[in-house]
Amino acid sequence: MKVGIINVTGYIGVELARLLCRHPHVELTCVTGRSAAGQKLGDVFPHLASIDLTIQAELDSVDLAFSALPHKSSAEAVRPLVEAGVPVLDTSADFRLSAPDYKAWYGLDHPCPQYLSQAVYGLTELHRKEIAASKLIAVPGCYPTSAILALAPAMHHGLIEPDIIVDSKSGVSGAGRTLDLGTHYSEVNESVSAYSLEGHRHLPEITRELHKVRPSGPAPAVTFLPHLVPMTRGILSSCYAKLKPNALPSGKAAIAALRELYQDFYRGEPFVRVTAAPPQTKHTWGNNLCLIYPTVDVRAGRLVVVSCIDNLVKGGAGQAVQDMNLMCGFPETTGLDAPAIFP
Repeated sequence: MKVGIINVTGYIGVELARLLCRHPHVELTCVTGRSAAGQKLGDVFPHLASIDLTIQAELDSVDLAFSALPHKSSAEAVRPLVEAGVPVLDTSADFRLSAPDYKAWYGLDHPCPQYLSQAVYGLTELHRKEIAASKLIAVPGCYPTSAILALAPAMHHGLIEPDIIVDSKSGVSGAGRTLDLGTHYSEVNESVSAYSLEGHRHLPEITRELHKVRPSGPAPAVTFLPHLVPMTRGILSSCYAKLKPNALPSGKAAIAALRELYQDFYRGEPFVRVTAAPPQTKHTWGNNLCLIYPTVDVRAGRLVVVSCIDNLVKGGAGQAVQDMNLMCGFPETTGLDAPAIFP
């Protein structure tokens, strides 16, 4: 199957190329990137020199396309593909939200709202059947992936009150390759900073998907606070919520009961692992895993869940390939079963 990448020159785009070049059931036949059009992919990214492709300004005919463009630009670029019936996986925010929410959070009228109803939110662990039947996938944001997977089992079983705090820390690659003073080495190194305290654009994804897990309950009130930390890859999310009275056994037995509940919820999931100790971002570096450690602060009666992902893999390119595998009927883990790089 011939696949193409729109905007291979961004971090998600180049990660897609890395994953797709070793996928046994697809052939990467076209990559675009207007800033590097006419150059060999291996000249722009030497680690991809084995892929004999020239970066183009426009996409050739393909059987399936990935878009790694920024919001607004992505919807405009994939519109003709959607109209032609070509399956599309969009890693931007363009098909994740309703038109009013998109306007509220991104400050823009949606370029093609008529296709929003066709799009499926591509978090495989929650939407596997819908993804397999869809031709337009909204690949989730990196922060929402870590937060939703961390909290979904607790929401599903009605363990927690709706007041939720998600404290996330991300590597600098989450900001993309565009030059910016805020991600300059001298500004970021040896420093940790919080940002978007008034509300991050990924917040509506987190709130909506958690409510979908348990639609009969009240909509969660989520406080989401992201931080930038001086590393290249990775997201660590620490999630907190008050436990409902008698939701779990009392005392230390609550921790064992919670772990069993999480293990049952994710049993058989190839890329979610409930860990025996709090995970580190290094444990997911370069692979498609989400590592989750659930516990209980017994003294405060509070759920505490830590999750780790690689923001460019499970938080982006890897999730997109996992979605593609489902759409095309390939084994879900195809091309994604490499272990993490350590140290």
